[in-house]
Amino acid sequence: MIDPPVWSSQELSGFAAEAKSEFRKERLEEPLEEYAAKFEEWQGVFENLLEATVDLSQLGTEELLEILTDKQYLDAFRYLAGPPISHDDLKTLAEVESTAPGRLRQNPVLIGKLAGVVMDGLDRRRFPWISENRLPTDEERKAAILASASLQAHQAVQTWRRNEAGKSQENIVKSLLLTIGFVEVRKRSITTFDVSPANGQFCGESKFGTRRADLVVGLHDGRKAPIECKVSNSEVNSVKRLNNDAAVKARSWQSDFGKLNVVPIAILSGVYKLENLEEAQDRGLFLFWSHRLADLEKWLSRIREERR
Repeated sequence: MIDPPVWSSQELSGFAAEAKSEFRKERLEEPLEEYAAKFEEWQGVFENLLEATVDLSQLGTEELLEILTDKQYLDAFRYLAGPPISHDDLKTLAEVESTAPGRLRQNPVLIGKLAGVVMDGLDRRRFPWISENRLPTDEERKAAILASASLQAHQAVQTWRRNEAGKSQENIVKSLLLTIGFVEVRKRSITTFDVSPANGQFCGESKFGTRRADLVVGLHDGRKAPIECKVSNSEVNSVKRLNNDAAVKARSWQSDFGKLNVVPIAILSGVYKLENLEEAQDRGLFLFWSHRLADLEKWLSRIREERR
C-alpha cells in the first residue's frame, strides 16, 4: 500500500506560505463587480421596503404579511436591526417555529411576534426618526438605505466567496481525477464498501459512513479516499476548517470502515497556521494543496501503476 506523503514542518511551512500568497493575490485581484451588483440589488429592495411601509411608520398586518412572506424582503427586514438578526435567531427570539408563508398567513399572531423582535432591536442610528416619532428627511432616508444596502451586500459577498471557493476546489479536483482516468459516478449514501465507488471511480458530495465528504474516491488498490476541500481566510479560521472539522471527520471515517481501508484527505487553500497543519497530520489526515495538485496526481498515479 502506498500512502500519501507526510510533509515535514519545513515543507508545510513553505506550502502554507505559497498558499497564503495565492490567497492574497486572488483577493486583491477579485473584481468589485460582485459587490457592486449586490449593493445595487439590495439598495432597490430597501427603497421598496421603506416605500411600502411609509418609512417604517405603517407596519400593519397587511404590510408585514407582504414583507415576511417574501424571502428577499424578510432578509432585508432582519437587517433593520442593529446588529442584524439571523433567520434562526429571529425564530428563536420570537418563539416562532417556522416563517413559512403558509404558516404566517394562517396565524397573524406570528407576524406580530416576528416584527416585534426586529423593531425592538431597530438600529436607531440608521433610523433615528422612528424613536423621535417623525418622518425622515430626504438625507436620512437616503443614508439609511445606503447603509442597509452596504450591510446586506457585504454579507452576500462573504457568502458568495465561501460558496465559490468551495465549488472551485471541488471542480479542480474533479477535473484532475477525470484527466488521469478516473470515472465519475452518481452521489450516494455510503454505509458499506459494497456501495462505495469502485476502483478508479469517484463521486461528488456523499455521506461516507456517519459523516459527509466533498468527494469519495475509489483508489486502485481497493481503499477509499474521502476528500474534504477546505478554504481558510485566516490562521484563526484554520483551526475550525482543518482541526475541528476535517481532522474530526478523518477519525470518524477510519472508525467506521477501519484505518487500513480509508485514506482521509484534505485539499487546502488559503491561510493556515503551521501548528494546525502539523496537528491535522498527526491525527491521520493527509494534506494536499490546491496550488500543488501535481502532488495528488503523482500519488494516485503511483497506486495505479503498482496495481497494473
